[in-house]
Amino acid sequence: MSFPVDITSALTGATLRQLRNWRNGASPLLVPEYGVRPQALYSFRDLLALRTVVKLRSETSLQKIRKSFRSLQDMDLTEHPSNYTLIAGKDSIYLVEGESDATDLVKQPGQRVLVTLDDVFAPFSNFKGTEVVNFIHPRERLDVREGRIGGWPTIRDTRVPFDTVARLVATGDIPAAEVSRHFPTVRTGDVADAVSFDQQIAAIGRSA
Repeated sequence: MSFPVDITSALTGATLRQLRNWRNGASPLLVPEYGVRPQALYSFRDLLALRTVVKLRSETSLQKIRKSFRSLQDMDLTEHPSNYTLIAGKDSIYLVEGESDATDLVKQPGQRVLVTLDDVFAPFSNFKGTEVVNFIHPRERLDVREGRIGGWPTIRDTRVPFDTVARLVATGDIPAAEVSRHFPTVRTGDVADAVSFDQQIAAIGRSA
């Protein structure tokens, strides 16, 4: 499954400008796995990595983030960035392995911290103070699961894509209360969340 820039922005908290800057230039921070032509398309792994970068950026400088990514390469850790757990400390960024072992990627090695990806998946405010949605549940009634339609947001506990539902009612021909006739597992509250998230993504697209 590939993700265009608008939904990538909504799920990761990265602005369209940040996505453009981070994938371009002589030393890009993260180039989409699915390429940039004719349009940039990100993988689910890219989303996880970008979500981490945005979380780090809310706590530290982009310069330190870039340095930490270079340190991963210097340490011959060349897998996709989503495979690594990175957290920001007071003065540095740490690569966390296991529950307590962490390596300082900016200053000194050997620092010990406790961390999980829960901090990255949970809602947080980015460096501009904008609220970033919960990654696993961008709305209460929506799910993001890598094993379900490649991570595309779906109605919670179903395989029904959120945008399918949102577009079904967008024309006004089908009221929210009647969506269940087409998708029996979808409830009225599910429709409201699907429409809300679709509107957020549309707003991002209009700001491009």
